[in-house]
Amino acid sequence: MFVPHTFVTALFMMIASTICWGSWANSYKLTKNYRFELAYWDFSLAVFLTSLLFAFTIGSTTAGEHSLIQNLHAAAASNLIYAFIGGFIFNIANVLLVAGIEITGLAIAFPLSIGIALVEGVILSYAIQPKGNAALLASGVAMALLAVVLIGKAYGSLPGSDKAFSRKGVAICVVSGFLMGAFAPFNARALTSAHPLTPYGIDVLFSFGALMSCLAFNPYLMRRPLIGAPVRFSEYLRATPFQHAMGLVSGLIWGIGMAFNLVAANLVGISISYAIGQASPMVAALWGVFAFHEFRGSSARAKLYLIGMFACYMLALFLISRANQSS
Repeated sequence: MFVPHTFVTALFMMIASTICWGSWANSYKLTKNYRFELAYWDFSLAVFLTSLLFAFTIGSTTAGEHSLIQNLHAAAASNLIYAFIGGFIFNIANVLLVAGIEITGLAIAFPLSIGIALVEGVILSYAIQPKGNAALLASGVAMALLAVVLIGKAYGSLPGSDKAFSRKGVAICVVSGFLMGAFAPFNARALTSAHPLTPYGIDVLFSFGALMSCLAFNPYLMRRPLIGAPVRFSEYLRATPFQHAMGLVSGLIWGIGMAFNLVAANLVGISISYAIGQASPMVAALWGVFAFHEFRGSSARAKLYLIGMFACYMLALFLISRANQSS
C-alpha cells in the first residue's frame, strides 16, 4: 500500500487534491443544455470506479492486512459504516452544490459552499483527531471563513441579477456547505478508530455510499427539481456520447482528488488534509472568472471583494500547511 512518508509528498498530494476538487465541475460546464441531474449518474459511477482503480493498484501493492480485501475483513464494522455514511452525506451535499453552480456560477457557489464546509469539517475532524497546531489551524479556518464572507459580498455587488433567484441559489449553497462539512468527521473515525480502514478502504466505502445515495436521492430530484421542469431517465439514455463522457471525466477528476486527500491524511491527519483540499474554491473561482467570465461587467467593488477572497484563501492555505509542521 502506497502512503507518503514525508510532508513534502503529502503536501503535493493535498495540492493536487485541491486542483482536482476545484476543476471537476468544468467538465459538466462544457455540456450545453444537459441537466445536472442526468450528468450526475455518470459522475457518481466514475467516482466509485476510480476508488476501485486506486484500491486494487497502489492500494494493494503488497499482500497482507493492508490490501483492500484483507483490510475490509479486518476492519471494525463501525468503521465500514462510518465511511459509507460519509459518502452518503457527501453525495447529497454535492448534488446541491451542482445546483448552486447552475444558479450562481462557479466563482460564487464553490467558495460559499466549500468555505462553510471547510470551517465545519476542520473543527469536527480536529475534535476527533487532534493532529497539528491548534492555533495555526484555527487561524487558517478564520481566514477561510472571511473568504466566504467576501465572496458573499462580491455576489451581492453583481448587477442585474434576479434577487429572488439569487437568494435561492445562495440558500442552496449554504445547505450544501453544512452537509459537505459533515462527511469529514466520519472519515476521521474510520481512519483512527480501533481496527481502522486504510485510506483506500475508506475511499471505496465512501464512494459506494455516494453511489447508493445517488440511487436514492437523484430520482426524487429528477421528479422535483430545484431548477427547471422535471426530467425523465429516458433523457439520460438519449444523451450524446460527449455528454456521458464529460460526466465520467468529472467523476474521474473528483475521485483522483479524493484518493490523494485520504492518502495524505494518513500522514498529516484528516483535519489538515481536508482543509487544504477544501481550498478548492480558489481554483474553481479562477476557472469561473478567467475561463467562463462569470464576473464580466461587474463593478470595481465586486472585483475588489473577489481579490480579497483569493488573498484570504491563500493565507488560509499557508496557515493550515504550517499547522502540521509546527505541531
